[in-house]
Amino acid sequence: MSSSGPTLTPIEVVIVDIVLTILAAIVTSLRLCLRMQKRCLWIDDMWAALGMVFTFMLLIGDCLYLQYYERYPQDTRIALYYMIAQFFYAVVWSSRLSILFTVVRLTIPGTFIRKALISTAITFGVVWALLFSQVLWICETQPGWKIQPHPQCDLGRSVAIAQIITDVLGDTVLIFAPFSLIYRIRLSSPQKIRVLAVFSASMITTIVSLVHAYYISSNGGTKEVMAGVVEASVSLIVANLSVVVAFFFRLSAEDDSTPVSIVTFGSQPKKRVRDPLATTITGAESAPIVLEDLSESHHRSLKTEELTLDIKKG
Repeated sequence: MSSSGPTLTPIEVVIVDIVLTILAAIVTSLRLCLRMQKRCLWIDDMWAALGMVFTFMLLIGDCLYLQYYERYPQDTRIALYYMIAQFFYAVVWSSRLSILFTVVRLTIPGTFIRKALISTAITFGVVWALLFSQVLWICETQPGWKIQPHPQCDLGRSVAIAQIITDVLGDTVLIFAPFSLIYRIRLSSPQKIRVLAVFSASMITTIVSLVHAYYISSNGGTKEVMAGVVEASVSLIVANLSVVVAFFFRLSAEDDSTPVSIVTFGSQPKKRVRDPLATTITGAESAPIVLEDLSESHHRSLKTEELTLDIKKG
């Protein structure tokens, strides 16, 4: 069964891949620069950086597979197909792990919710490995595709169903995991809506993944490749929104003369405080209060006297 409608040319897929990869790399690089500037790099940033590396590898594989495959022997063409199939999973699941560890760093070490989230991260890794193995199993048990001039394995409905189930469940976890944390802190309703909206952006990845699964089940050819490219790039961009969006909101607040509060993500207090989430609240009439990272092992005391004095002066 093949998909209907006009087909995409390889050069069109490559152009879209280049544009989306550059965009994802810019967003990820900005996120890493912001974290490096604040000296608060953590595991979630490592997964984002790995996702950026994987997306460049996916771009290289797509270019060689779609544009220059005739230059290579058949074994190399087959290897290129496996390369793009597996780097697709690498980008998507490293992006999900980055989002999940962004939520983990907002929790207090030793608490039940933190342990549950870390267990979920391990589950994500197992799912990634299973999906990786499923592609190898299906393609190796039907080797007829390997003799095609432009080899592409017909993954079929089983892979499409597995992707739909894992994508929907994985993104659902990423959407609802921050909810209990957000509602425990003292934020105004607009602030809570804004924070939850950022984390809920994983729904975009879910929608794109459903389209990709459709083309997998219908042997969509270049459309399947295009949908995979879009899903991988969108996954990486969404993984960086919590950091990048907060940065631009903070810039907007600094340029605005009206009092406004900004919540940023990823920084947490080194001491056990009432609010488990890291916040930086900046107002026109108050001094900024910055809480540092809970994920670090050393606990330095907060300078409460200076903080109190600064607030009184404000």
